[in-house]
Amino acid sequence: MTQEHEDTRAAWDKIAAGYDKTNTETQQWLGRESVRRAGLRAGMRFLDVAAGSGALSLPAARLGAEVLATDLSPAMLGFLRDRARKEHLDIETRVMDGHDLELESSTFDMVGSQFGVMTFPDQSRGIREMTRVVKPGGRVLMSVYGSPAEIDFLGCFVSAVRSVRPDFVPPMDPPPPEFRLADPEKLRRELAEAGLEGVRIDQITEHTEFKSAQLLWEWIIWSNPIVERILGMLKVTREERAIVAQAIRALWEKRAASTGIATLAAPINIGWGTK
Repeated sequence: MTQEHEDTRAAWDKIAAGYDKTNTETQQWLGRESVRRAGLRAGMRFLDVAAGSGALSLPAARLGAEVLATDLSPAMLGFLRDRARKEHLDIETRVMDGHDLELESSTFDMVGSQFGVMTFPDQSRGIREMTRVVKPGGRVLMSVYGSPAEIDFLGCFVSAVRSVRPDFVPPMDPPPPEFRLADPEKLRRELAEAGLEGVRIDQITEHTEFKSAQLLWEWIIWSNPIVERILGMLKVTREERAIVAQAIRALWEKRAASTGIATLAAPINIGWGTK
């Protein structure tokens, strides 16, 4: 394993507990919606690539699919197993790099990734690997973020950071891997170029509710290692970090003024195609 992969594994292991508590808890609805649209049924063999702690694997298993969840982070898969055990779901897990799946070709009825392969340095290779291991006639499913300009939680984070770094501009040239498939036509091309036919892209909006400013802050900082990386790059001190958190509180209070709940929206591209 390369040093880059070791660093990536360590970064995701570090935030795994927080990610499981926040993101996995709130994004299972998207997993349900994605596998429903792509046509997953009971008895199918389903592979989840870069599965995290199960926001896609768990809904697939609840449908009765035979699920294998893979991820580079052992910690993430540990939390997935804990969730599966509590629900008496049979989900196999294997630590694996999605760039080079240690699996036979033409093995699964459907291969999916939710907010996983979109983070890869080489997304095209990840999608080709997903296509390789799906059976002829099977489907590859990708769920990724849409336009970063329309992602509320990203806007909240940038605004809060500017409370201590007024000139902060998020690095978008080139965009981080997380947003390189934001254009639905780019996602369509990537799936088609991997050899998939009948590619379809559905654009939906994710709505996430936060009952407190603390929950919003935790959701943001545990959503992806890039958040802590940015705070470190900007050399945000402990005192300044408290100011950033207070800015998040102010944003939450503004959005929650009428109901006591702040709802944040994000555009999502759900794409799938048939081998």
